[in-house]
Amino acid sequence: MRRANDPQRREKIVQATLDAVIAHGIHGVTHRKIAMIAEVPLGSMTYYFSGIDELLMEAFGRFTDRMLLQYQDFFADVKACHAITDMIYGSQVTTPDNMELMYQLYAFASRKPALKTVMQNWMLRSQQTLEQWFDPVTARALDAFIEGMTLHFVTDKKPLQREDILLMVERIAGIPATVSCA
Repeated sequence: MRRANDPQRREKIVQATLDAVIAHGIHGVTHRKIAMIAEVPLGSMTYYFSGIDELLMEAFGRFTDRMLLQYQDFFADVKACHAITDMIYGSQVTTPDNMELMYQLYAFASRKPALKTVMQNWMLRSQQTLEQWFDPVTARALDAFIEGMTLHFVTDKKPLQREDILLMVERIAGIPATVSCA
């Protein structure tokens, strides 16, 4: 007897792709592994997606959209410099899964122009969020600092203290040491 098509199947495949990247690395991802994780028939893979590249594009596009929402949430009701510091120092955004996906996206984007576009769009939207408080050049510098310092914070043997990160953010923002950051 034939089962009805699961209306969430496409979404399950996209999420399973991200789960497969976390588990196996981007070069270890196959249609078979994704289908197994998503618990869908292997044929579903080519029904919904023309190939692994299209699937990775959509999966990483969804990932960066989710990351941007988390990013924007940090700025909802707090001072901008403190929000940046909390984003780096806290563990809400820098989860092991998010960090693994970011590493994989960075590495793979260098070989796939379409994924490079996903990254560029993510960076642009992050910078636009920061431009609510900072001029465009400072927003870009802070965005680059967040990317780099996040990586350092989760891999460093002795991560910086919150106060040190805040001081660095304030310096990039051009805030004198005697003034609190907006």
